[in-house]
Amino acid sequence: MILLILRLLSAIAIAFLVGKLVSKIKLPAILGWLLTGMLLGPHAIGLMNNTLLDSPWYHSIVNILECAVGLLIGTELVWNKIKKSGKQIIITTLTQSLGTFFLVSLVFGIVFYFTDVPVYLGVIFGGIALATAPAPALSIVNEFKTDGPVTRTLIPMAALDDMVGVVVFFSTISIISANISENKLPVYMILLVVLLPILIGIVTGLLAGLLLKKERSTSASLALLLGTLLLAWGVGFICNSLLLPKPVLNFMIIGMAFSATFANMISEKRLEQIMHDFNPILGFSMIVVILNLGAPLDYHLILGAGLFTAIYILARAAGKYGGSYFGARITHSSETVRKYLGLTLLPHSGVSLVFTGIAVSVLSVPAPECAKIIQGTIAAAAVINEVIAVIISKKAFEWAGEFHKREEIPNLQGDL
Repeated sequence: MILLILRLLSAIAIAFLVGKLVSKIKLPAILGWLLTGMLLGPHAIGLMNNTLLDSPWYHSIVNILECAVGLLIGTELVWNKIKKSGKQIIITTLTQSLGTFFLVSLVFGIVFYFTDVPVYLGVIFGGIALATAPAPALSIVNEFKTDGPVTRTLIPMAALDDMVGVVVFFSTISIISANISENKLPVYMILLVVLLPILIGIVTGLLAGLLLKKERSTSASLALLLGTLLLAWGVGFICNSLLLPKPVLNFMIIGMAFSATFANMISEKRLEQIMHDFNPILGFSMIVVILNLGAPLDYHLILGAGLFTAIYILARAAGKYGGSYFGARITHSSETVRKYLGLTLLPHSGVSLVFTGIAVSVLSVPAPECAKIIQGTIAAAAVINEVIAVIISKKAFEWAGEFHKREEIPNLQGDL
C-alpha cells in the first residue's frame, strides 16, 4: 500500500508540473492533468496501474475530493444570486440535456436501423450522451478566474445537468433492462441516486452552517469545514455501500448540496473568507479528480475509432450546442450565453464511463454484441472528445470575454 501511495503522490506531482508547462503555452492546466493521467495510466506507462485504480482506499480518496470539488458549484447556489436567473438556468438545462438525448437517440436509431443493430441501443447512447462532466469546465473557471453571464449560467447548470442526466439514464436503462435482461435495475434506484446525495448534503450542510456562522480563526474554520465535509462523505460512503446495488452515488452532488446549504446560512463576507482559505485544497482536489478522469482512458483507441465514434461525438456536440442556444434564446439570455455556453458543456468522459459501465453490465448477457458496441464507441469517444472539449471550453470563456474577471479567486496553479 505504501508503494501505491507513493505512485499516486508522484503522479500528482507530475500532473502539477505538466499543468504549469501547459499553462505557459496559453492552454488550460487541466489539459496537462488530463494527458498526464492518460500517459501515467494502465494503458501507457502504468505509474497509476490497475492495482492503484481499483484500490478501495483510492476510490475513497477520490470520492472525498469529488465532494470538495462540489463546493465550487454549491457556493454559487446562493439564493440572492440565482433568484433572478433561476428560470433561465432551469429551462436552458432542460433544452440542452434533453435535446442532446433526443438528437443522439434519433441519429443512432436511424444508423442502427440501417445497419441491423437493435434500435434500442440508440436510446442508450442518448442516455449516456446527455450528461456533462462538470470538473473540466469548473477547473477552467478557477484557473482563469472567469466571471460573466456564461460562467454564472454554467456553474449552477453543472449541478442541475448531473441530476437530469441521472434521471434520464437510469429511467432509460431500467425500461430496457426490464424488457431484455434478467439483470433488472430496480426502479427505486432512480430516486435514490438522485435524491439521496442531495439529502445527505443538505443535512450535513445544515450542521456546517450552524458551526461556521460564528467568526473563528482561519485554522478553526477550515478544520470545521473539512470535518463536516468528511462527515458528508462518510454518510455517502455508507449509503453507497449498503443501500445501492452498485456504487453509483454522485459525491460531487453531495458536496454541491452540502455547500449550497451552508452558503445560504452565512454572510457573503464570511463565505468569501472561508472559500478563499479552502482554495488550495480545492486546487489539489481538481488535480486528483482530473487525473482519475484521464487514467482509465486508452489513447490507443484513437487509432481504432470508427464511424460510430465520429457520429457520437458530432451528434452529442450538436445536441449540447443547439439545445443550449435554443434554451438561451427563448429565455432571452445574453448573446454571449447563446453563442458560447454550449461549447463549455462538451466535456463528458467521467460521467459517460460510469454510465457505460452500467449499460455494459446490463447488456453483457442478453446482448453481448451490443455491449461491445457501446463499450468501444464511448471509450474511444471519451479519449478524443475530452482533449478537444477542454481546448474548446477554454476558448469559449475567452471568446465570451470572461477571463480574469473574478479577482477574489486566486489562481490555483500558483497557490499549490
